[in-house]
Amino acid sequence: MSNGDDDPADASEEADAADDGGDAGESTETAAPTLPDDATEESLTEYLDEIADRLEAAETEADLDDVEALLDDAETGIAEADLPEPDEDDEDADDPRGDLEARVAELRDGVEDARGPYGEDVVDAIESAAGTVADTEWTDAGHEDVAAAVESFVDAAADAIDDALDAADEDPEALLDETAADETEAGAPVPVDQIVAALDAVAAAVADADLDADADADDIAALLTATDDLEAGLDDAEEWDDLETHEQLRAQGYYDVLGHYKDFPVEWAALKEHEARGNVDMILLALDSLQSDFMERHCLEAFERMGKRGKTEASVEEVLGRAEKRDRPAIRILGKMAAEEATDTLVEYVPEDSNPQLQKAVFRALGEIGASEAVQPLANRLDPDGDDDELVRPHAARALGLIGDTRAVSPLADALEAHPSDDVRAAAGWALRQIGTREALEAVAEYADEHSFVVSTEGEKALEALDDGAEPAPTA
Repeated sequence: MSNGDDDPADASEEADAADDGGDAGESTETAAPTLPDDATEESLTEYLDEIADRLEAAETEADLDDVEALLDDAETGIAEADLPEPDEDDEDADDPRGDLEARVAELRDGVEDARGPYGEDVVDAIESAAGTVADTEWTDAGHEDVAAAVESFVDAAADAIDDALDAADEDPEALLDETAADETEAGAPVPVDQIVAALDAVAAAVADADLDADADADDIAALLTATDDLEAGLDDAEEWDDLETHEQLRAQGYYDVLGHYKDFPVEWAALKEHEARGNVDMILLALDSLQSDFMERHCLEAFERMGKRGKTEASVEEVLGRAEKRDRPAIRILGKMAAEEATDTLVEYVPEDSNPQLQKAVFRALGEIGASEAVQPLANRLDPDGDDDELVRPHAARALGLIGDTRAVSPLADALEAHPSDDVRAAAGWALRQIGTREALEAVAEYADEHSFVVSTEGEKALEALDDGAEPAPTA
């Protein structure tokens, strides 16, 4: 699926299509679900059911953006709804709000699962494999297995992106056929540096192919299958430190949480138990000790799920080191951890308009951190005359809303008033409502009668908040 932004403004296209259709029943598209005016448990459940149907029918990245925008509205509606609160003294008491919030979280997971995959995911996987090959000390048998796994991968990649490989600066197959200059023994294995160079050549060819998540979905899927096979081959290849590593983990108590229970692989089973118990040090131990892309991925995913529970000085240091290499999963983790220590590093990436995917991850993380230092750099991204990708600007606006600093009211109000994109304007309205001061709400409320559905929706919600008695803007 192709990339889009995550803002409620994407729904404007469907609203405009419905307006052009005339009378009810004449539109060629199904109208987007509307947040119920009378927000009860039943009406909100029906709203989420409609969103779930829309998610199941989504076929493109833009469709998923629309679903995510509807979930943003649902989340706000649930927060504002007058729902019965559970009895704190009764553990079995019903919790309608909690149940609805859990459903929203489940649907958000469904959106993320449905996204992509992307060509850059393939590049990341190849680069990770190249790093594993270069950084691991292999036995002789392991070296041969690594070379064989890479050769199989190159053959599979050639089937998917033959033209791109033909145009590559280096021929990966030729690199794997050569031997080092100082090798005299017939049939000597291909040196590690040439194996790495072959992987680098394929990664460069994939990047140059500029694969589209929707149009080139089959090629991306084939490449990811090939990278999975490559990763499995590297995991199976013998390393000098394999046995020593397992003994070290055993000595440090990594497997103690399993008791008599065994799962495959046991390292993963232990990791899941350490995550449940909040054993951050043991997750870091696994991340540092196990030379496996599989375990590395699951260790990092554990930290992302743990969020603030996984934040320690050591874990922030580890993840921040990865973020300093522009690693997007690490940047997402820092946001979930609300790691203020990452602010300076992330602010440096805000102007990287040549890498919109990096910017989106950075903007969201800065918003989740609540980084007030990022207010002005993010506000600068709202400039319609800037170099930023148009799909990035709504993310900057939303990040300002998550931060909640009143200094953002003026630039957000300016964007709401004059920006040519309704997506950006709607995101600015949403952000102003999150800031929630009277000044911010009044700036949005002026657009309650706006022609754009998504902009007027934000204006109507601001009017409702003002009617409910919004807090006055704080004085400087």
